[in-house]
Formats: sequence, structure tokens, C-alpha cells
Amino acid sequence: MKSSPVLMHLPIKTPTPKDMYWSRESVSELLDLPIPELMFRAQLVHREHFNPCEVQLSTLLSIKSGGCPEKCGYCSQSAHHHAPVADEPMLDASAVKAAATAAKVAGATRFCMGAAWRQIRDRDLPAVTRLVETVGELGLESCLTAGMLKPHQATVLRAAGLDYYNHNLDTAPEIYGNFIPSHTFQDRLETLETVRAAGLKVCSGGILGMGESRAQRAALIAQLANLDPFPESVPINQLVRMEGTPLEGADILDPLEFVRVIAAVRITMPTTRVRLSAGRKALGDLGQGLCFLAGANSIFYGDKLLTTGNPAFEDDKTLFSRLGLVAAQK
Repeated sequence: MKSSPVLMHLPIKTPTPKDMYWSRESVSELLDLPIPELMFRAQLVHREHFNPCEVQLSTLLSIKSGGCPEKCGYCSQSAHHHAPVADEPMLDASAVKAAATAAKVAGATRFCMGAAWRQIRDRDLPAVTRLVETVGELGLESCLTAGMLKPHQATVLRAAGLDYYNHNLDTAPEIYGNFIPSHTFQDRLETLETVRAAGLKVCSGGILGMGESRAQRAALIAQLANLDPFPESVPINQLVRMEGTPLEGADILDPLEFVRVIAAVRITMPTTRVRLSAGRKALGDLGQGLCFLAGANSIFYGDKLLTTGNPAFEDDKTLFSRLGLVAAQK
């Protein structure tokens, strides 16, 4: 019989980034813990800051699909890949209003918009700000992901009422160029600095299942946790292997590795909203249930994300009922 593992002793009240630097090694130690111990610690932190039975609902809409000049290996919207995603013009305010209204009726409190751009162009800024204003007029929180951002653009979006800007770090710095060769990890960090400087809230997370090691997942988590302050929202995606992309043949991630990451994110970033994002369908009901136990408290809600499938509204309502979860109010 194996002896009991030696467990490190973390304080129950997790320090903030101003109190503690999360090294890669310390996050790796978290990820290596036995699942019962890791889940217990994540639950302690989660209950200190949130109602563990409440989940925030966000809906994501692609406002500009396809034709992106970037070469992100996971993305079906790149103009360099051969995925069946057409290059389409940006949606107008009436289309966004209709989608946001339906999301609100279904229970979402945040409406997220994604544009397949390398960065926002000044000529598109007036149209984008109108979409932000449209969402705000409905009483929903707004989030935008549209690539890199210049300081004056961030200021304009903030003035229009944008609440969050999403810009994921995606993966560990040392392997970033393996998947995203068209810009650097430092470019990502500078965009997040621009977002913060404008007074916007940060939404930034990563993608699991691109062939990274557990240690490299720890490096991503440490990078996010050591942002000062850490993001208010951390979406964790499981790679959706899209036809026509370089990663369409990637190995399937062990669902328990995904759960471990959710728990480590909760422990290292106690007050963030940890969102189950792309690839949620592949987790199944049991996998999602474990993620909620590990500290996830936000989901993308609706039957489609940017270009990938997602559980239907009714499926999520049924799952919430079975788990005893309720939608968080704004």
C-alpha cells in the first residue's frame, strides 16, 4: 500500500497578489495535489468570496467572423487556414440588440462580443462603440474581444460604457510562439496594460489541450495570477479541434486535468469569475459538475460561441436544476 502523500500547508485565507507572488513552482505544487485535497482547498477559497451555488451567465456573439490575418493555430477564423468559416461583415446595431435582448430574457447578465481582427482599426471604432452602447442600453454588462488595442481606442470604448475587455494569454510564454506566430506574448501583456490604464475590467484566460504539459499550464496560471491586479474574469477554454486548423488532430485532454486547472485558478485568483468557456460540451455533465465544485462560477450561456457549439439554454437549465445551482444576479 502506498503511503499518504505529503501535502503542503497553504493558509486557508489565500493572499492577494500584493501579498504573494505565485511562482510556477508553487502553482505546479497545487496542480500536483491529490484531487480531494486540491478540491477542498479550492472550495475553502471559493466559499470565502462567493456563494458556491451561484453561477454568472455570459452570452458570446461573433460580431465580425472570418478573414482574420492572424495565424493562431487553434482558430477557424484565420484567413491562413482552411476551416469552413466565411469572411463576413460586421453586424449592425439592430442584429446585436436582438441577440442581446434574447440573451437577457434567457438569464444572461453579461453580453460579450467578438470580432476576428488582429486589432481594432480606428475606422471601425465608431461602429463598435455603437454596439457597446446598444448592449449597455439593455442593462447588460458588456465585454469585447477584438484583438490588440491602442490607448486612445481603449479610452473611447470606456467612455462608451464598455465594462470588460477580453484578451486571453492563451498558454505559457515559452510555447506561445508554437501556436500564435503572428504576434508575441509581450504584445498580449501590453494590450492588457492598455485595458487597465483606461479603467476597463480585464477578462483574460487560456486554452487547455494544445499539447502543453502540466508545468506549462502552471506557467499560464502564474502569469495570470501575478498580474496586478489579476483579471476580474478568467475564461478557461478546452481546445475545440476545428477542421482545417493546425490543431485539428491534437490529443484530447484528460478532463481531470481541466478540473485541476479550474481549482488552481480559483485558489490563486480568489475573487475572479472563473468561466467555463469553449469546449464545455466535451466535459459532459459530470465534468462540469466537478468544475463547479472546483470553483468555476461563470459560463458562456447559449447554443453557440464565436464559431463553435455550446450547450443549449434548456440543457444548461436542466443541469443547473440537477446540481442545485442558480444564476447569479447582476
